[in-house]
Amino acid sequence: MKNRILTLLLLSAIAYGCGSSQIDESVILNRKEPVDDSYKPIKLYKKPSDIEGIDSIVNSKKNPFRNGAKESQWSNGAKTIQFTNPKKVGAIMDFLASDELQGRDTGSEGIEKAADFIEGIFVKNGVKPYFEGYRDMISDYEKPAFNVVGVVEGNDPKLKKEYIIIGAHYDHLGLVEAENGDEIANGANDNASGTTTVLELARYFGNSKSNKRSLIFALFSAEEKGLIGSKHLAEKLKEQNLNLYTVLNYEMDGVPLVGKEYLMYLTGYEMSNLAEVANSYSDGTYAGYLPKAKEFNLFKRSDNYSFHEAFNVPSQTFSTFDFTNFEYYHKVGDETSEMDYGHMANIVNKSIPVIEGIANASSKEIKYN
Repeated sequence: MKNRILTLLLLSAIAYGCGSSQIDESVILNRKEPVDDSYKPIKLYKKPSDIEGIDSIVNSKKNPFRNGAKESQWSNGAKTIQFTNPKKVGAIMDFLASDELQGRDTGSEGIEKAADFIEGIFVKNGVKPYFEGYRDMISDYEKPAFNVVGVVEGNDPKLKKEYIIIGAHYDHLGLVEAENGDEIANGANDNASGTTTVLELARYFGNSKSNKRSLIFALFSAEEKGLIGSKHLAEKLKEQNLNLYTVLNYEMDGVPLVGKEYLMYLTGYEMSNLAEVANSYSDGTYAGYLPKAKEFNLFKRSDNYSFHEAFNVPSQTFSTFDFTNFEYYHKVGDETSEMDYGHMANIVNKSIPVIEGIANASSKEIKYN
């Protein structure tokens, strides 16, 4: 009983005491479930900065949608796309979470390299800059800092005027207190994983152009400083009168949920019908309810909240960090070796028909309750 009380106190202190709006949890329960060997992380490079080598895996000379995506039809009408795989996901992850990027602290040389890499993927896959360039400069930060924002215009003359934001933060903590000689907080799960999900979705839609509504792909900086990047972008787009439909944010999805019947949980689950709509386009249960997410008010602790505040439209986060399956939150141990690239590829592949369904529906299906 004493240990349980101490655990609950620790949970509360972490969740409410951190200045960041991140999913704040480092409590561990030892995982005893058997691990599928096919889901072991794949290490690809001795030199993660080999961007050309990464390109050879992630991008092909031919249209990667036509060349690599296979579509299956399921009996319930939902389709699944086999677009990406662990090797492609691993190529991106092994760069973004490499030691060379020094933990991607906002305003650092490392995050600049990450931004260059993100822009490269946008350029090669038909994702155009949303603004004059890809970088949305954050004016009120002490160092040069910027979001990276691209867009794939919708293919319907009317619906393309409505926008869906697909986002994730790409910054992390940079250098922290050393543990066993390691001071780099690589941020593989937090949030190279969500960034990779967004980049693979951008690669798909940039080539397929299968979306009727326009899709903005936004990688936010300074999330770890208090949602600064997303708040800046949300206010800027609001001033420009963007016709924003919904925001789908991806946060810490590098390891699978344990003992759950759904693929990811949704923050603010009870606030809208987003889970119901998403699940209607999936061959399985795409989004579910995690009680801890409500208990610790995770809806307000990631970049979705900035858009909720500015636009008051359905803006929510998908995650697979369930408070039991990852022990290295904001620690130097948040490395690619802890990630599950098979699981991550599965998220991307299952997200494609969900996003297509939401983007192509004749009316706005997602609504706040």
